[in-house]
Amino acid sequence: MSDLLNLKTGRLTLEQIDLMLRALPVDVSFVDENDTVLYYSEKKDRIFTRVPGVIGRKVQNCHPVKSVNIVERILEAFRAGKKDTAEFWIQLAGRFIHIRYFAVRDEQGRYRGCLEVSQDVTEIRQLEGQRRLLDWD
Repeated sequence: MSDLLNLKTGRLTLEQIDLMLRALPVDVSFVDENDTVLYYSEKKDRIFTRVPGVIGRKVQNCHPVKSVNIVERILEAFRAGKKDTAEFWIQLAGRFIHIRYFAVRDEQGRYRGCLEVSQDVTEIRQLEGQRRLLDWD
């Protein structure tokens, strides 16, 4: 099949990659090394709304003014190689939201962008004990 993309650990079609990203229980956004928003996962239950108009915009223009300085600090630390992750958690509409940023680097260690991953972990935080068997009933 000509539409298969050869990845480091397998081969997938563009459709499969898109379906996988939308099926993840997290919201994902990707900003390139020039701080330009290139991608966000589209899900009906996204935590932070995204619209197609953000694609191609500077990420700094997609955040509230009061948090732009934090965004800048994260990206500069990633770009300089001083940090590889940043994380925050907030209460939002009665939900507990975990937000993580990851520096994306190529094989030579060069900064290639930033991956933002947000997840509603309200139910996860309430887990206790263990469940070792499937319980769909």
